[in-house]
Amino acid sequence: MKRYLIFLFSAILITSGSLFGQGCEEPDASSDGDASIKPKIIGFIQPQYEYHFTENEDIVGSKNSNTFKFKRARIGVTGKIPYDFSYYVVIENSAFVSSTGAPYLLDAFISYRRYSWAKVSVGSFKQPFGLEVNTSCSGLHTIERAMVSDQIVAPQRDMGIMVFGDFNDKMFKYSVALMNGRGLGTKDNNNKKDLIGRVVLKPLDFLSVGGSFRYGYPMTDTVTRTSLAAEIEVNYSNFRLQAEYIYDEGDYNTAAGGGCGSDPILLGEKRGGWWAMAMYKFYFNLEPVIKVESFDSGDAAGYGEFITTFGVNYFFNDNVRLQANYRYRAETNKTNSAEIPNDALLLQMQIKF
Repeated sequence: MKRYLIFLFSAILITSGSLFGQGCEEPDASSDGDASIKPKIIGFIQPQYEYHFTENEDIVGSKNSNTFKFKRARIGVTGKIPYDFSYYVVIENSAFVSSTGAPYLLDAFISYRRYSWAKVSVGSFKQPFGLEVNTSCSGLHTIERAMVSDQIVAPQRDMGIMVFGDFNDKMFKYSVALMNGRGLGTKDNNNKKDLIGRVVLKPLDFLSVGGSFRYGYPMTDTVTRTSLAAEIEVNYSNFRLQAEYIYDEGDYNTAAGGGCGSDPILLGEKRGGWWAMAMYKFYFNLEPVIKVESFDSGDAAGYGEFITTFGVNYFFNDNVRLQANYRYRAETNKTNSAEIPNDALLLQMQIKF
C-alpha cells in the first residue's frame, strides 16, 4: 500500500476539472456550481445493422451474414446535491453487450467537486486510461473502438476511487485512480489494487498530448501487470487527427472481457498496438473518417491484425447522428498468412437525450 500512496502523491504533485469521459456520457459542464437538486435523465440508443463478409470459398456452405442489433442502449440519471456533490448512474440495456443478455449497472459514482484542481469520485466508472477508451461512447468517431483499446484496456470499467482535476485554464488535466482490477459485477479476489492514471497537456489551443499508466494485480496478489500509453490529438478548425500507442505486459484477467461486449482473445506475455484516425467535418454536417490500427496479441502463434476503417458521419443535429463504416481486416501469424474473410459493413443510427 505504501507504493500506491507514493505513486498517487507523486502524480498529483507532477500534474495538478475535466472528467476525461469517466462515465459513458460527458457531464453537463453548465451544471457546475448549480445548487439545484433536480435530477437530469440522460442516455442514448444506437440501433445498428451489420453485414459481415464471412463467406469462404475454401469452406463448403459458408455464407455472408447480416443482422440488426443494438450496439448500446443506455439510460441514466445525473444531478448535483448542495453543495459540491454530484451523482451519476447509468444502466446498459442492450442484450448484445451483456454476457447474460440482461440489463446491468454500468456506471454509478458519487463525486465531490468543490475544487477544480482536485475532485474525487468513488463508485463504478471507467478506468482513467487511454484517449479512445475515455472518449464518451456516444462521441466516438467510428462505430468500433480500436482492437488494442478493447483488448488491452480491459476491464474498461471497475470499482474504485479516483482523484482528478485541471489547472491553468485546463492546460493540464490529470486522473489517478485506485481500483479493484476485476471489472464490473465481480467480487475482488485479492488484497491488492490497481493503480491507474492519465495526464494530458495542452501546450497549444489545437494540440493535446498525454500519457497513461496502469500497474496492478489482475488475478493474484503476486503476479503483476504493467500498461503504458501515449496519445496525441490535433483539433484545428474542422480537421481532427488522433493517435494512440498502447503497450501491456504481465498477467491479465481472462474473464474480464473486452470493451462493449467484444470477445476477448488469447494474449501473450507482451502485447500492444496503435491506432491513428483523421477526419474533416464539412459545413453541411458531413464528416468523412479514415482510421488505421495495428494490434499484436503477443501470443506464441504471433497473431495480430491490421484494420482499416473507411467511414462517414452525418449529423442531423447535435443529438442525432448516422454513421457508416467499412472495416477491412488483415490478419497475421507465424504459420499462415492467409486472411480470414471477416470484413464488415456497419450502419448505426444514434439519438442522445
